Amino acid sequence: MKEKADIGIIGLAVMGENLALNMAGRGFTVAVHNRTVPGVEEGVVERFMAGRGKGKDLIGEATLEGFVRALASPRKVMMMVKAGKPVDELIERLAPLLDRGDILIDGGNSHFADTVRRAQAAEARGLLYIGTGVSGGEEGALLGPSLMPGGSPAAWPAVRPIFKAIAAKAPDGTPCAEWVGPDGAGHFVKMVHNGIEYGDMQLIAEAYQLMKELLGMSAADMSEVFRAWNGGELESYLVSITADILAFKDKDGGPLVDKVLDAAGQKGTGKWASVAALDLGVPLTLISEAVFARCLSAAKEERVAASKVLGGPAKKPAGERSAFLPDLEKALYAAKIVSYAQGFSLLHEAAAEFRWGFDHGGIAMLWRGGCIIRSAFLGRIKEAFEREPELPNLLLDPFFRERVEASQEAWRRVVAAAVANGVWVPAMASGLTYLDGLRSARLPANLLQAQRDYFGAHTYERVDRPRGEFFHTDWTGRGGQTASTTYNV
Repeated sequence: MKEKADIGIIGLAVMGENLALNMAGRGFTVAVHNRTVPGVEEGVVERFMAGRGKGKDLIGEATLEGFVRALASPRKVMMMVKAGKPVDELIERLAPLLDRGDILIDGGNSHFADTVRRAQAAEARGLLYIGTGVSGGEEGALLGPSLMPGGSPAAWPAVRPIFKAIAAKAPDGTPCAEWVGPDGAGHFVKMVHNGIEYGDMQLIAEAYQLMKELLGMSAADMSEVFRAWNGGELESYLVSITADILAFKDKDGGPLVDKVLDAAGQKGTGKWASVAALDLGVPLTLISEAVFARCLSAAKEERVAASKVLGGPAKKPAGERSAFLPDLEKALYAAKIVSYAQGFSLLHEAAAEFRWGFDHGGIAMLWRGGCIIRSAFLGRIKEAFEREPELPNLLLDPFFRERVEASQEAWRRVVAAAVANGVWVPAMASGLTYLDGLRSARLPANLLQAQRDYFGAHTYERVDRPRGEFFHTDWTGRGGQTASTTYNV
């Protein structure tokens, strides 16, 4: 073992511990340290070194000062701590112990705006800063995650060999780790990844609910359907694990999934994606519905009370499984495309707003292995951006347009059956209405704008005049000719 560590990790919870083992297993010497909360987290380093870390190429340090001394120069410190205030507090403790050119790496799910601020502050101190998305959960951290680093460009050459070595490998052997851009770009890409993940998971849950409520299918039968779907165009990590979950038995022999409380948790990245979309004016409708769906699910007691007093239609069988399931497969596939399309539209707008210069096809390649949203058509996304690097929306690409058009009638039948029977499908329905809005050359926003001008003199543009020329009308005859300032959020 080397006298000095190649890299250090602070934070030995699930992700930090497994990343340390991953790095050590790839030939790197890793220093490890854990923030100590008296009476709560004491002895974490010692237990790790005596347990899973025993005999590995690891240097355990109980103190922050000892941890920093154990690192080779330039020091590379990867912080795997809870996002928010804990990251700022740790940086303030670490920075005085580091030298110019040392590198701080935040591998948690930090908000991209915090990463922009921290990168600027670190560089002002002579340090380099990386905010990197890490996707793949516990298994990915240990066996190979998808890594989405951004921040100080000068830091990338120093960490590239480590990140490339520990990352998941795509089917063609390419490491799923590549530099995505300056300051907060890495954490923005991870945030969008998680937003797409929210949408994907909600869509799968809705397909499950439709099978259960309209077809009366057992968990075992549904497992077989998802397993079959995973062998086709819907092949993905999330569809694969859904088949496993539905097949898993509890101690009493029944499906464990039926015992799981229907109240979903969330850590905030999906919400951040929705807020960023609102700030940038991007209609992230399906993904935002998936976020709100988790909020509604969490209101379990309120829903139980409402279910006793709010009525709905009597459910009617959806017909033969042999007819409905192919429709449902197509609906899930088309809606899934919309989820990715909205996510990449958000990346497109952010790249322009923050001057990050994203390689959208390259980002899709980062998600081919290790990460939660890896799926069969990520290669198709890269091909779409190779055809048109500035493609504003994936639905305009020939491949995705044709797939959605081929699935459209089935998708409409599924949503119509859900609505007629009172089955909750917010993401699947939202994706369909987004498609209908996008393909509409004229929307009723002309009436909205007339209303805004009527009550607030907010002005409007005319279809028979050039864009950018604004007009105000005295709709009642009682107003004046003074118009409000025109601006868009």
